[in-house]
Amino acid sequence: MRTITLEEHFATRSFLRATGAYGQSAPPQLAEVQGALLDIGTGRIAAMDEARIEFQVLSLAAMGFDGLDAATASPLARDVNDELADAVRAHPARLGGFATLALKDPAAAAIELERCVTRLGFYGALLNGTTEGRFLDDPRFLPVFEAAVQLGVPIYLHPAPPPEPVGRAYFSGLPGDTGHLLSIAGWGWHAETGLHTLRLIVSGLFDRLPTLQLIIGHMGEGLPYALARSSGILSNAAPHLRQPVAAYFRSNIHITTSGYFTQPPLRCAIEVVGMDRMLFSIDYPFSPNTRGRAFIDSLPEMLGPDDMALLTHGNAERLLKLRT
Repeated sequence: MRTITLEEHFATRSFLRATGAYGQSAPPQLAEVQGALLDIGTGRIAAMDEARIEFQVLSLAAMGFDGLDAATASPLARDVNDELADAVRAHPARLGGFATLALKDPAAAAIELERCVTRLGFYGALLNGTTEGRFLDDPRFLPVFEAAVQLGVPIYLHPAPPPEPVGRAYFSGLPGDTGHLLSIAGWGWHAETGLHTLRLIVSGLFDRLPTLQLIIGHMGEGLPYALARSSGILSNAAPHLRQPVAAYFRSNIHITTSGYFTQPPLRCAIEVVGMDRMLFSIDYPFSPNTRGRAFIDSLPEMLGPDDMALLTHGNAERLLKLRT
């Protein structure tokens, strides 16, 4: 069965030089993946082959990118996108790309998204968390979403480390590296991205742009479990919305499995948002491809062949307009 994954990360040496990300000062859990992030060639393909992953959509692991000023970030994003495009051209049957955008200049970011889609063949863009402390419902970012709609491509909303005031208030004073890990994959990433997604809904973004498609990872960032309560409370307080908050998860939002490899959250997500909104992903190299394969291999006891096909490739082919 064809297997496509959508939240799979890379880095470039130009990005590492500009940001210092994943270097010696990074926590060991991050520093040790630097080699795999930089490999967007034969080593990556070999890791895909080992786990029987046919096609991988790559996005920049952009930790530290938001700290750059616009004059530095915009040309760097272009360089990163060009380097990814070279890798895709070298392995067109195995690799695809999501654009990196420098959101401190939203107008330039929209132009770069158009270039990446129309000239480089990318499938959309991956955006990371807040920019200068602003969530993406801020009107200044509207040109990027408008460009995505015009181009007919989705936006992947990905977590980022919390702004410094949030980090100090919520994640400081804990032993060892636990505070940092709690602020990212241990909890903070998912809580903030879930909040971010709800903000985009209640801001009216999907009413203004009803065909906009958003992807969120990590089995929905906790939202499927909480959606009935959140939707009930927020929908009653938001008469400006054209439909209940929960309904946007069946018209505008898609969920990937990235980084989650147990069945209970998948069961919850499918029941809440529907099978046709679910996409398989791994979160490579932060999670190994082999772990994702073991998870997929466990699912025939839970899912029938048609649902397995939707999860592993069918929904991704439809959303990204991939040719089989």
